[in-house]
Amino acid sequence: MEKSSDGTHRVIVRRRLPAPRELVFRAWIEPEGIREWMCPGDATSTQAVLDVRVGGSFRLVMKGKDRDHVQTGIYQVVDPPSKLVFTWVPADNPSAATLVTVDFFAHGDECELVITHEGFQKADVAQRYEGGWGTIAEKFAAYLAAGHKT
Repeated sequence: MEKSSDGTHRVIVRRRLPAPRELVFRAWIEPEGIREWMCPGDATSTQAVLDVRVGGSFRLVMKGKDRDHVQTGIYQVVDPPSKLVFTWVPADNPSAATLVTVDFFAHGDECELVITHEGFQKADVAQRYEGGWGTIAEKFAAYLAAGHKT
């Protein structure tokens, strides 16, 4: 976790993935796959509705043991297969909107995924998200390694 020049907090999660960048990018925006790997914390599955285009929106419903966690956002940059930038808005706290950048870097037959999530007002919230994105990156790597490549 880092502190930005504007006083907010930022988390950066990096993960090397066992698939070419084009496949990783497509898998990231495929709602069926998201069900399995976008599951941080106590989430066991995630429902995703995505309109992946600049100005398009998304809605994620992460199914937890005790309650659902709903996130929405708007895509600001869609640059296949290298970058996505979108707002991240918790439905239960819309004033806590933040920004997520997902970069996909080619490394031969592999891809480096870099998730940068910024704009957190509180360090403890940023730390929770750092753990959540780390879990998501791990599950995404396992999903790709198991041959789930769109």
